[in-house]
Amino acid sequence: MIKVYLVEDEIIMREGIRNNINWEKEGFEFAGEASDGELAYSLIQKVKPDILITDIRMPFMDGLELSRLVKQELPEIKIIILSGYDDFEYAQQGIEIGITKYLLKPIAGAKLLEEVKKVAQEIAKERQLKETLEYEHIENRKLARQKFFRRLVLDQNMASEILQVGKKLRMDLAANRYNILLFQIFAQNTDCTDSAQQQAVRDMEELAAGMPEVLLFELGIEGWAFILKETGETPLEDIVECVIQKLCKKIEAYANLEYFGGVGKAVARVSELNKCFEEASRAYAYRYLEKRNQIIYSSELVESINEKETKQAPLETGSSEIKKPDRKLVERFLKTGRKSEVSQFVEEYVKSFGTHVIQSFLFRQYVVMDMYFSARALLEELGYEASILAERCGDFQKMNVVFTTEESGKAYLRNVLETALDLRDAVSKKKYHSLLAEAKSYIEQHFDDENISLNSVAAYVNISPNHFSSIFSQEIGQTFVEYLTYVRMEKAKELLRTSSMKSAEIAFAVGYKDPHYFSYLFKKTQYCTPKEFRSQA
Repeated sequence: MIKVYLVEDEIIMREGIRNNINWEKEGFEFAGEASDGELAYSLIQKVKPDILITDIRMPFMDGLELSRLVKQELPEIKIIILSGYDDFEYAQQGIEIGITKYLLKPIAGAKLLEEVKKVAQEIAKERQLKETLEYEHIENRKLARQKFFRRLVLDQNMASEILQVGKKLRMDLAANRYNILLFQIFAQNTDCTDSAQQQAVRDMEELAAGMPEVLLFELGIEGWAFILKETGETPLEDIVECVIQKLCKKIEAYANLEYFGGVGKAVARVSELNKCFEEASRAYAYRYLEKRNQIIYSSELVESINEKETKQAPLETGSSEIKKPDRKLVERFLKTGRKSEVSQFVEEYVKSFGTHVIQSFLFRQYVVMDMYFSARALLEELGYEASILAERCGDFQKMNVVFTTEESGKAYLRNVLETALDLRDAVSKKKYHSLLAEAKSYIEQHFDDENISLNSVAAYVNISPNHFSSIFSQEIGQTFVEYLTYVRMEKAKELLRTSSMKSAEIAFAVGYKDPHYFSYLFKKTQYCTPKEFRSQA
């Protein structure tokens, strides 16, 4: 509710404005009153009203001086001056101070209310624009950080270049040692609300924001990545443990949420973060192999495998000691895994049995058969013919070469999983095709509405904003803000080519209430100003 504060030295006038308008009914909060500027100033600082109505001629401190002081403290406040003096000099001073309206006394209550409502509309528009700009800024910043993280861990980079780019994104990457924690939150069941997950994410962001040794990156459907830095006397290992303990405690506070994390091996150079990421990814891949609500360290994987192989006795053909593959793990990966994770999953899945066991021809055959039939079962559930996997990957029953060596078996498994995930994703794309078509159609029809947002479009297609954001980015290849900006810029270019509308008018026509922001976005996306684009056309 918009707060209104009144300063008027004439008591009858003051009481009339206060009592003759039903402020609450009209959607306002009457936040207080004072008889002169000096008394009002300290009270206004506490109340922080949205609109100040003040007389211009008052004892001790007049309305102009009060307005000047208030504007310094509260730049966004809207000020309405009331005066019985139709004097241009007062109006001119008011303009310099930033007065919103200059009204002459006497003024009827209905007329004053009408003017206050106009000012309230301006406030609402400014707030909406501010929210939109903040949302776009946050989305663009997240995208930039995400791209930077990918570059950081997947490419070979010079340390000086990394530090320089990080500085532009307000991230200090200088440290003695580094480690990476990959982390994901899961809902235990469909009853778990999006609000719980959103709050858990906010908890993570607050945790990272409160620790200068931690940098947090959102990775979309892949979860989150924490870069953990040793910058002072506290050992990196202690920092890692501290973050993990706090993180797990926060997520465990939500009854219907689960988590899983993978930790890499510490490196001494920022240019070696790609090696650290590889190790963290190995551990992270175990979210398909192990129970949730745990953090796996890559160093522990080597130790556990070595320990397992040390204890294993020689394997005999037909031995009843062969551990059965856990089909649930494969089914989980088939339902939630990504194609880019197939090689890692197969590698760790096979390793989990121990090198000695997988060297058995019979056991390799057993593992391949089990994974093949799991994949075929999923595809049949999705409506595919039972033969499609054999047609695309080859029938393992007629391919003895599949079992010849461990590597040939793993190669066949990778092919089976990648094919199954491609077919699974094709079904998902069909499922979401109509939904995204509706969303795009809605954007095309309402791009000129300043209030259009990811939340409003998600509500229109009847799914949660988080889910919609992930689907939209994944399938369209752009974030919601990027796509909306693209649609608006295309329409703006059309108007620049085919109409004589001014740039400010075009900005309004495509959904931007601030012409300066429109010009900024146009130049950023089209590499020229609207005026230059029109002259080229």
